[in-house]
Amino acid sequence: MLEFSSRLLEQAVNEFASLPGIGRKTALRLVMHLLRKDSAEVERFGESIIRLKKEIRYCKICNNISDTETCEICNDKRRDDSTICIVENIRDVIAIENTGQYRGLYHVLGGVISPLEGIGPGDLSINHLVDKVAGGTVREVIFALPTTMEGDTTNFFLYKKIHGHNVRITTLSRGVAIGDELEYTDEITLGRSIVNRTPWQAI
Repeated sequence: MLEFSSRLLEQAVNEFASLPGIGRKTALRLVMHLLRKDSAEVERFGESIIRLKKEIRYCKICNNISDTETCEICNDKRRDDSTICIVENIRDVIAIENTGQYRGLYHVLGGVISPLEGIGPGDLSINHLVDKVAGGTVREVIFALPTTMEGDTTNFFLYKKIHGHNVRITTLSRGVAIGDELEYTDEITLGRSIVNRTPWQAI
């Protein structure tokens, strides 16, 4: 147990340690690093976090994080708006964009169906997706959810919701190993999985 001579120091360490993957020793190193910085740098750091929380928005079209009402991807007229890639979260959007192999749009669900964690279909951005597909302009929907039981359950639920519409349903090729999260997949493998996507089949 770390002992502190300053309550301010302890409070700062506790806040950093509350972040995922940050232990108290790492939190202490981060806090000490900030203490060595000049005041202007620390103020910029703190202000960026405050502004992030207060001003960040979610794209009204795809639910991606954005500075404006509609994100840059959805605003890009060069993108193929007839193709929608369904992902679990914003980190997956970043991972796929980093491959440079996908030029369609996205739909961020905000999670996957997981009864054990109390996450049901009503907790995800599913109805908005169904409305998009029902609109008739979408020709292909790509399932790019984690290759886990929860991801497969969500895929099947989505399939039942949209398969009645005239839309092609595909999934990433199995270059992405079963059980893998997209954000941890290397860019080459993920890129090939998008390019070589295959028709999705209900099991």
